[in-house]
Amino acid sequence: MTTQRIIGIDLAVTAAHRAIVLDTASNCFVSSVISFQANPADLDRVLEAARKGTPPETPIIAVLEATGMAWFSVGIYLQRHGVEVYRVNGRQTADQRRVYNRHAKSDRIDARVLPRLYLSAPERICRMYLPEPPVMELQRACRELDRLNRLISACKNRLLATDGFAWLGLQDVFKPYEAPARWLRRHWYSPWRVCEAGEAGLQQAWQEDPPEADQVLDWIPALVEKARQVVAFYGDPSPIDYPHLQDFLVRELNRLETCEAQKRFLQTKVIHRLYRQLYPQRFLETIPGVGQDSAAVYIAFIGDIQRFPSSNNFLGWTGMIPFSSQSGETQAKGLHITQAGPDLVKRTAFLDASIARLYDPQIAAVYYDQMMHKGKHYLQAICACSTHLLTRVFAVLRDNRPLELRDLDGTSVTKHQARTICKQRYFVPDEVRIQNNHRVRTQRRELRLEQRSQRAEQKQGSKG
Repeated sequence: MTTQRIIGIDLAVTAAHRAIVLDTASNCFVSSVISFQANPADLDRVLEAARKGTPPETPIIAVLEATGMAWFSVGIYLQRHGVEVYRVNGRQTADQRRVYNRHAKSDRIDARVLPRLYLSAPERICRMYLPEPPVMELQRACRELDRLNRLISACKNRLLATDGFAWLGLQDVFKPYEAPARWLRRHWYSPWRVCEAGEAGLQQAWQEDPPEADQVLDWIPALVEKARQVVAFYGDPSPIDYPHLQDFLVRELNRLETCEAQKRFLQTKVIHRLYRQLYPQRFLETIPGVGQDSAAVYIAFIGDIQRFPSSNNFLGWTGMIPFSSQSGETQAKGLHITQAGPDLVKRTAFLDASIARLYDPQIAAVYYDQMMHKGKHYLQAICACSTHLLTRVFAVLRDNRPLELRDLDGTSVTKHQARTICKQRYFVPDEVRIQNNHRVRTQRRELRLEQRSQRAEQKQGSKG
């Protein structure tokens, strides 16, 4: 067996990094835990410990846990000095740590776990990939867009929650984020003021400062009626300070609109431009459910598809495959997915698969089988569809060709035919979705536990 030296490096964001060296010939650690910073002198000290007592041609391997961007500078320096560098996801380290030391967690343990991970599951870890600068720029932009989407969702949720107690909900009057709803929150949030102004006063105020000049005003009578209901419900405005609540909503709307403007700029001027520059073929968009934003995420994080020898390697990198548990001739089914790989890739694949199941017969068949025959709830079924969608992403990038929609027997179909097949053959009734959803399954499980407890109590009573 060829001797190798494996450096396990647990990276930190603010504290010192830690490293330890494993000799594969003796299967023993040949150094103590080394604390170091990302500077040439400290990294040379780590390399010196790894090469100590070995011939010059001995391969040196480094396994890093991907912590923030700390891996970038350390990985580049080691790679420049002839080290074969691998990155692992924190979840993979945590899984291996449970085997290595069940009841402890420290950087020293993580440093020891990483070399063992390379030896025990080399197919589950990937060589460090350094994207070109435009690809890294696209990665940053996609992450920024994801943060903006989260901020926008949080702002919208706060607006809905405020409407829920201040107006007892406004969804039956107008859509909560359209111009009339935003105008109301900025200028007329008190139901008492709305009742006092009446329909004529609101129409006049709207015409003096309309967010959209051609907006239909059929929502005004419903708003006045809703205001009367709120006044009758509360009786007195003192429990809710509407003037100060309106000031809060104005700030929240300003924040929301700022994020929305930044999102539009980021999509049109940065992400779409970089995506088209890096991938002018745009074949990924032929996959049902995949648009420009989703395709940009795949291009940004996958990079060179040739670094994955097979679709299994690719799926292992994404983390959208279940854990494996085998014993003899049996293999456990229904295990959780590994969740290794970039979170944004998994989230994007999940959202794309929720749409693809409506337009791709083969993915629709997977969804139908999971829901109708295996009793899975919606999230589990979509996770299974996500895996199949990612195999299409891999195939399209590997073959550099558009996706051709096919029926289950391999027959080529048009988009219209595919949609018809999905609706007619793979329609899941509402009662099945309700029966299989997480809440109902939890209720059934709690009921079974309660019945079991009652039977145990009755049995104990009969013995007494």
